[in-house]
Amino acid sequence: TAQVMRFTDPRRFGAVLWHAKEDGPVEEHLLLRSLGVEPLGRDDLAQLLYKGTRTRSAAIKQALLAGDIVVGVGNIYACESLFEAGIHPNTAARRISLARYEKLAVAIRRVLAAAIEQGGSSLRDFIGADGASGYFQQSYFVYDREGELCRQCGTAVRRIVQGQRSTFYCGRCQR
Repeated sequence: TAQVMRFTDPRRFGAVLWHAKEDGPVEEHLLLRSLGVEPLGRDDLAQLLYKGTRTRSAAIKQALLAGDIVVGVGNIYACESLFEAGIHPNTAARRISLARYEKLAVAIRRVLAAAIEQGGSSLRDFIGADGASGYFQQSYFVYDREGELCRQCGTAVRRIVQGQRSTFYCGRCQR
């Protein structure tokens, strides 16, 4: 029987890797071994974030996007998680306390779970394998809402550029 695998990646972030069983554990593949943890179901996520950022002067949003501490927290989900945790995206990662990382860990898991439940965040022309588009973008608090009022406090949502990516945040709710 013929088998077909289709890989569509309109933003060109993904890859398909072949890793033969005799080459050892897939986690040891050159392109995978330096990746961080998958955040869903990790009870120790806050501690991992805290320990992994003690020497980082980079902004917390950049540390989340780097992928060497945690994976799966892309630009949209980083903005939304930082908003939910009340952390300004420009805060130096090493200056965030363990207590604030506890809030961030909860927010990351909640935001990712909600996005999965709602089919993700669709690009304008994206349609999933089942023919449906994701609708998580309808519940954004800050992402892509520059100039609109914060749904929590009524302050205008701001936009800055970090690492050539747009970052959206509320200057009142995120300090």
